[in-house]
Amino acid sequence: MAASFFSDFGLLWYLEELKKEEFRKFKEHLKQMTLHLELKRIPWTEVKKASREELANLLIKHYEEQQAWNITLRIFQKMDRKDLCMKVMRERTGYTQTYQAHAKQKFSRLWSSKSVTEIHLYFQEEVRQEECEHLDHLFAPTETGKQPRTVVIQGPQGIGKTTLLMKLLMAWSDNKIFRDRFLYTFYFCCRELRELPATSLADLISREWPDPAAPITEIMSQPERLLFVIDSFEELRGGLNEPDLALCHDVMEKRPVQVLLSSLLRRKMLPEASLLVAVQPMCPKELRDRVAISEIYEPRGFNESDRLVYFCCFFKDPKRALEAFNLVRESEQLFSICQIPLLCWILCTTLKQEMQKGKDLTVTCQSTTSVYSSFIFNLFTPEGAEGPTPQSQCQLKALCSLAAEGMWTDTFEFREDDLRRNGIVDADIPALLGTKVLLKYGERESSYVFLHACVQEFCAALFYLLKSHLDHPHPAVRCVQELLVAHFEKTRRARWIFLGCFLTGLLNKQEQQKLDAFFGFQLSQEIKQQLHQCLKSLGEHGDPQGQVDSLAIFYCLFEMQDPAFVKQAVNLLHKADFHIIDNADLVVSAYCLKYCSSLRKLSFSIQNVFKKEDEHSSTSHYSLVCWHHICSVLTTSGHLTELQVQDSTLSESTFVTWCNQLRHPSCRLQRLGINNVSFSGPSGQLFEVLFYQPDLKYLSFTLTKLSRDDVRSLCDALNNPAGNVKELALVNCFLSPIDCEVLAFLLTNNKKLTYLNVSCNHLDTGLPLLCEALCNPDTVLVYLMLAYCHLSEQCCEYISEMLLHNKSVRYLDLGANVLKDEGLKTLCEALKRPDCRLDSLWLEECGLTSTCCKDLASVLTSSKTLQQLNLTLNALDYAGVVVLCEALRHPECALQVLGLRKTDFDEETQALLMAEEERNPNLTITDDCDTITRVESDCEEPGL
Repeated sequence: MAASFFSDFGLLWYLEELKKEEFRKFKEHLKQMTLHLELKRIPWTEVKKASREELANLLIKHYEEQQAWNITLRIFQKMDRKDLCMKVMRERTGYTQTYQAHAKQKFSRLWSSKSVTEIHLYFQEEVRQEECEHLDHLFAPTETGKQPRTVVIQGPQGIGKTTLLMKLLMAWSDNKIFRDRFLYTFYFCCRELRELPATSLADLISREWPDPAAPITEIMSQPERLLFVIDSFEELRGGLNEPDLALCHDVMEKRPVQVLLSSLLRRKMLPEASLLVAVQPMCPKELRDRVAISEIYEPRGFNESDRLVYFCCFFKDPKRALEAFNLVRESEQLFSICQIPLLCWILCTTLKQEMQKGKDLTVTCQSTTSVYSSFIFNLFTPEGAEGPTPQSQCQLKALCSLAAEGMWTDTFEFREDDLRRNGIVDADIPALLGTKVLLKYGERESSYVFLHACVQEFCAALFYLLKSHLDHPHPAVRCVQELLVAHFEKTRRARWIFLGCFLTGLLNKQEQQKLDAFFGFQLSQEIKQQLHQCLKSLGEHGDPQGQVDSLAIFYCLFEMQDPAFVKQAVNLLHKADFHIIDNADLVVSAYCLKYCSSLRKLSFSIQNVFKKEDEHSSTSHYSLVCWHHICSVLTTSGHLTELQVQDSTLSESTFVTWCNQLRHPSCRLQRLGINNVSFSGPSGQLFEVLFYQPDLKYLSFTLTKLSRDDVRSLCDALNNPAGNVKELALVNCFLSPIDCEVLAFLLTNNKKLTYLNVSCNHLDTGLPLLCEALCNPDTVLVYLMLAYCHLSEQCCEYISEMLLHNKSVRYLDLGANVLKDEGLKTLCEALKRPDCRLDSLWLEECGLTSTCCKDLASVLTSSKTLQQLNLTLNALDYAGVVVLCEALRHPECALQVLGLRKTDFDEETQALLMAEEERNPNLTITDDCDTITRVESDCEEPGL
């Protein structure tokens, strides 16, 4: 082996193979051997205290690498570690170096073929090396050993996932990274492999090997030093759906590719190997659920400074570069897509073409659709010509037909028969490849892809402006209405990102003029009517399943840039539910909501937008204007009665703006949910809303942290005569027993509050105060939820006392408190009393056993009011169920719903429960008590 052995593969790896006592002996042998061989001595004090990594560095520092190797090998022989000697001897055969040379050549070729332009390649190579260094760190050996790791790279198409993998693999082949970690790295692209017949992992490795016969035995001898790189995981048909029994362990066994890769990912095959998986943002649920992911890494693409540098490099002329950059910077949508390098190239290419034609760039930058239409039409217009040729028109129409088929069939790689079916003949292919809109994929001769999925989406949208779906040769292509409905759904096809937006964007007047100039006709008016009808239908029928993504609708309307139509369209909708995660979402939402006056329900979240460090920037000022447009819906939409703000972070200025709108006389909310919201600013302003909103009946602060002063201010506001809140939810608000004093005062004095949910708070020692307040005969509370409140069996005495004196509480939830049989026995004594009026009791997961069933049976046979009882997730057995069933048959038993999960019991007990349910037509035995006992609420607390 060459003298660079240690620098290539790392002495550290071998020292980490030694146990603690063996490592101590290694040092002793090193001390003796340096004396015996009269070598340059390393100070014993340094050797003695050195860690494995420090000792490896000392050896290489004091000796030539080859000499260090000889010393280490002789020590291994003296220690009788033949396994380590064999591993090193295998490596010295040179297989790794042979493969590295082949890998370097292969990945360099693939790297070059991926680049659209030389500047794109240069820019990526120069500024992204730190990403490879980050991944090198992710796979570094840990202190506890060399555990296999599964790292997922997740990001949208074009963000640079495959580019990053290419760089990483080339860096490995140059010994710049992973040199102390992996002997071999194998790259598998799911898009290329999915068409293969049944094969084995050994065969897949052999496909990557430079010679016909790969040394599989040698490669597999150290599986912990293998890295498998799996690209385009979303293309793997079948994903990880195979049952465990279908997976394989043998690397020589021939199986479908998805089974092989699934076996690797789920650690059934080569569990010691490490994995690096690249996947698009819609990371399949089975990948998250079935694979032990060590870390998810998201390439960031171009940040703001990167984009400016790119523009300068692309345009070369600084004046033109700044003109284009500043124009793009004014559009959140265009600036956002510039994060993706390839889309940044498309945008720059378009602007440069428009500049050269002397066109107004502000028109081009009006929308994303305008950029793509200019890009495509310029490519299909011969240089110097005023317009397209008949041939280029036909070629673009055929390409649009191909794109539409691909979107509806989830196809993004096309064969020659796909091209022919859509009207692309062999003679057209060179011209299409020349435009770079269509590219050859990989190393196959007859496989083609669009330049980017966004380009395919634009061409697919353009198809509908040229032809009806009935004119398409593939039956999977559906009509415009179905496309729009599918695009508006939250669970829409994973690859449909801009399709609906491009379709509506092409309805813009200026885009219609472009279409007229290029094709001479269009179907804009028909599609506009279909869009109107689709939104009207959504408004009339509502969204009972919560499947409509309002933000998707907003983006489509924003892309049209037609205020008159947008105003008409948004007022067809009565409910909006959306999540704002960046400035682009904020701008689009504000644009649509400022025209809205007919909403009845509004639910949204806002994150990552308002940052303290940006408060005084011009960008922040514009964001605040947009935020005001969103908040103004509270006063401009006269029908809005329900608002839920959730999972949000509000700065002081945004919080104040929101509160001002909530207090406005035109705001007439009936239900308000403030769930998992953190805010800066005077919280009293929020609670003052109760003084100005006489119609407000429901108020929820679920998952929102409330201080002691917040709770006091809230209760003071609720006790104000101007307030009319009947339902209050303070679930998981970090309440403490001390807060119970204020809550008790509220229950004693408030004559309107009938519903109180304080679940998921630590209230144990504060419960006596609540119960004492509820003993007051004037209290009006009907529903009391105390689930997950850390209550113990001692609390049952206070609850029992309350039940005997309170005449209003009908529903009591004590779920997930450790009451045990002793506590329940006390509770049952109260429940049996004729003056106890309770009709619904939740005892889910309360640490009960069958011992309590006798007490419960006594309640069932004596209570005239108890109609619903939930006992799910308690340790009841057959004997206990028998006791309960006997009580259920009692003529005085009033119970209508019994919460028990039948699947928790053996077959005999299940049969007993089913027989009891059949015998009594008025009784339901179910584990889904929510549908029967919970208070109906669109702002219902999650997870309870």
